[in-house]
Order: sequence, then structure tokens, then C-alpha cells
Amino acid sequence: MRRALVRYRKSVFGTYVIRNQKYASILFFMGGFIFDTWTLGRIDRVYDTVVLCSHMTLLSITLYLYNTVDNDKWEGTFIRRYSEYFPLLIQFFFGALSSVFVIYFFRSVSMSKTMFFFILLVLLLFANEFLKKKISNKYLQFSVYFFISFTFFAFMIPTLIREMNTFIFIISGLVSLGCTLALITFIYRSSPGTRAEISLKKLISLILTIYITINVFYYFNLIPPVPLAMDTGLVAHDVHRKNNEYIVTYEKNPWYVFWRKHHTTFHRQAGQRVYVFTSVFAPTDLKKSIFHRWKWYNPDTGKWEVTDDLGFEVAGGRDRGFRGYTYKNNLREGQWKVDVITEEELVLGVVDFVIKNTSEPHEEGMVKKSY
Repeated sequence: MRRALVRYRKSVFGTYVIRNQKYASILFFMGGFIFDTWTLGRIDRVYDTVVLCSHMTLLSITLYLYNTVDNDKWEGTFIRRYSEYFPLLIQFFFGALSSVFVIYFFRSVSMSKTMFFFILLVLLLFANEFLKKKISNKYLQFSVYFFISFTFFAFMIPTLIREMNTFIFIISGLVSLGCTLALITFIYRSSPGTRAEISLKKLISLILTIYITINVFYYFNLIPPVPLAMDTGLVAHDVHRKNNEYIVTYEKNPWYVFWRKHHTTFHRQAGQRVYVFTSVFAPTDLKKSIFHRWKWYNPDTGKWEVTDDLGFEVAGGRDRGFRGYTYKNNLREGQWKVDVITEEELVLGVVDFVIKNTSEPHEEGMVKKSY
């Protein structure tokens, strides 16, 4: 192994990486993110499940080895000899797992209050690049580990048991908490160096604080209802079904507004229906009722008023998402939004638009697309 390492350092590629370490780490980081984007598709695929479980398992093993490498039993072994690379491995798995979760969340079109949790994941993803010198801080290590572990089990348990609800989320959190505390306790008892560096009570208190914070986020609907994800959300002039396809007619945005498909201004003639079409990803065999909560902004009170809750059921397993739509007649002018929610009122996404009445049919930017 040592000879292979020496040959690597003397090779052209190894010399280049060592000489440009500052930039190489960023390039490898971006390459890993792009690779995950191309290769990861559905969380219920065998490949995706194996990748996630492998990352989580190897991260746990590496954390154990890094924090117990001072034990006499590792003296003269491979573990002690290459222990200097453990912080890099920890950083790699932190980055890999957080990037995977960012990819899954990014595929939802939600721009609702759950975006706060998504932004938190993005910050964790990029902050990972600056943790090299801080990774030796065991409080930081296990705090990040627990957050990632919680997210991992929140994804995997509903996917594996084909069911999701508040009880399953609580179970996922307790499994993550139990695994994290077990790992911390095992390392603490096995490593004299760890016992000298940290206060076990302080570390457990920190983990419990994170656990309570995540559950508070869930209570206030600030966490997306993973593993469900909204792939498409459109306000449309017409939706009809033909040969197992949904034909959707809507007003398209200018080319430079790439983050939203439909135009936010809906030009409506008298008596015309307003449709909202959505497609939702759900893992295989996972069934869930989805609701469109229609809201109108009352300029007099300055508040959003709920006008209707219209529902349909999705069942998992379809690559392009499970499609459905609702519609309303005689909508007044002004600001509207439709919250796409689960029966627990967790927000999958929001379709927002402004209705403007017109006397003539609107033709500019109109497109027809099948889903």
C-alpha cells in the first residue's frame, strides 16, 4: 500500500494534485456533485439506496476509527499509519451525503417556507469545504453527523417501509438519535483521547438540542415531506387526458426566467376555468393523498384567504411523477397561490400567479405540452 502511495505521489496526476491542492479539492468537490446529479435518480432505486447506505456506513466507521486511533490496539497497524487521511474521508462523506440530499430536494419546485431547510442543506454542503481545519473539533463532527443521519433516516425509512406520516418521521428521528448516541458512547468509552477532549454531557445536550430543533421545524412545516417531491407545478388554461398523457396548455415564461415554467400572470376571459397541474414523485408502492389548497390574497385585510381544499391521491413508482390537477371557475382578479400539501399539511410546493381579466383570448406565449 505504501509503495502504491509513493508511485501515486510521483505520477504526473499525483504531482499536479499535490501542487494544486487548494484548487484540486474544489474541482473534485464539484466533480462529485455533478456525478451525483447525473447518476442519482430515484431514491427507491437499488443503486441510489446502496450509494446512500454505503456513504452513511463508511462515514460512521471512519468517525469511529478517527476518534479511537490513539488506542494502543492500533499501534503499528494500517489504521494508525494512514490516520492522517481520516479527516479527508470524513469531509468527503459529509460532502457526498449532503450533496445527495440537496439534489433530491432541488428536484422539487417548492419555493415555499420549506426552502429554508433546503438552504440549510446547501450551506452545509458548501461549508463542508471549509471544515478541513475544524474537523478535529468533536462537537462539530458529531453535530454535523447527527444532522446528516437524521436526514438520511427521514429519507430511507419511509422509502423502505412504503409509508410516510408524522409517526414515521418521529420513528426516523428516534432511530437517528439512538444510532448517534450509541456511536458517541462507544467512542467515548473506547478512546482515552476523546474522554480528555470532550464533556459527554455537553455533547449529548448539543445533540438533543439539534434533535428538538429539527422536530420544531417539522411541527411548523419547515421541513419538506421527504421522500415525496413535486416535479412540476403549473397554472394552466386547459388540462385534459389523452392516451394516459396529460395535455397541458399554459402561458410560458420568457427564456431568461428559467426557474419557473409558467408565466406568473394568468390572462383570464370571463367564464374561463383556471387549472393547476402538478406531478409528484413518490417511491414505489407509497400511497398518499395530495391536496391543492387554493388561496386568494385579500388586499383589504392583507391576509391570504383559503377558498378551497381539493384533493387527489398519488401512488408511487412512476418515473415521471404522479400527475393530477384541480380547477376553479369565476376566480376574482388579484394574487393567488395554490399550496400543494399532504394530508398532514406538509408543503410539497407552491404554485403562485396573478389573475388578470381580459376581454380577448390570450395567445402570446401559449404552449401545449404533454406530461
